[in-house]
Amino acid sequence: MASAERRYSKEEFARRGDAIYENDVRPQLKSEDEGKFAAIDIESGTYEIDEDELKACDKLSACIPDAQIWLVKVGSRYLHRFGGREKRGTP
Repeated sequence: MASAERRYSKEEFARRGDAIYENDVRPQLKSEDEGKFAAIDIESGTYEIDEDELKACDKLSACIPDAQIWLVKVGSRYLHRFGGREKRGTP
């Protein structure tokens, strides 16, 4: 997958991506989409869903070769989580 040149600032990219996800993509999702990745073109609003983030991006790029892709993990505030976390209730 070739990388498209970014045409927006990081802030504008995030603003557009989040707005499209919340207003257009999220209402269309089903419970079985939880944990999958949504690759969204921030210019057209076109999106693809897949369990694999690269496959979601590849599917979107096949439709829109120069897509400006914003990636979201359905049902999560984070795309990835780094580092460990404590288990609750363990001494």
